[in-house]
Amino acid sequence: MVHNKCEQCIVRQFSSLKALGKDELVRMSECKTSETIKKGEVIFEEGQHLDGVYCIKSGICKLTKLSPNGKSQIVKFIKRGDLLGQRSVVSNDAVNLSAVAIDDMEVCFIPKEEILSAFKNNLNFSAEVIKDICHDLKLADDAIVNMAQKPVKQRLASALIDFKDEFGTDTSGYLNVQLTREEIANTVGTATESLIRMLSDFTKSGLLETDGKKIKVKNELALKRAAEGF
Repeated sequence: MVHNKCEQCIVRQFSSLKALGKDELVRMSECKTSETIKKGEVIFEEGQHLDGVYCIKSGICKLTKLSPNGKSQIVKFIKRGDLLGQRSVVSNDAVNLSAVAIDDMEVCFIPKEEILSAFKNNLNFSAEVIKDICHDLKLADDAIVNMAQKPVKQRLASALIDFKDEFGTDTSGYLNVQLTREEIANTVGTATESLIRMLSDFTKSGLLETDGKKIKVKNELALKRAAEGF
């Protein structure tokens, strides 16, 4: 893997790292490590204390929460440009979610000491970190309300729109993220069998097109209406 310097890296512009000065970025470059994480590998597990923050250069991982009955709920996806673990590092808490790569990833690992030093000494950086954490809390609040109040078919339609907005599409129009049916079911909080039936209904209605695990949104307007309950 090429070890890019932080001050030359485009990816940092997508996260709170954009608030760091050149000297801070140079210092960060000297102490960070670059890693390749293979599809299916666990990055960290719920309850673990992190020694630093992961900056995602490429690839996608899922953040999951294990329920008392052993069922895994997908809470969020982390993609290129995101920072992973900054809340836990800043608050000095154990992580409350597990992170698993859903495709091959390239990440940079920045030691905790470097992140905390920047957080204490750079007001712009600390403001960006706090803004990111507040945004995550807002998304969590929205997810709780959706899970409690929206029927599962609406939640699925909404999730598919979010996937398209967040990950984009390839040259053929398929979503740029390939999730198993079980992973999609875990995202919207339903059984895999029910998820498969709903995807089939959406496909028959002309809202989607599928090819194996690949999904294409064919009628986004109708899918958005389904997400709103029409």
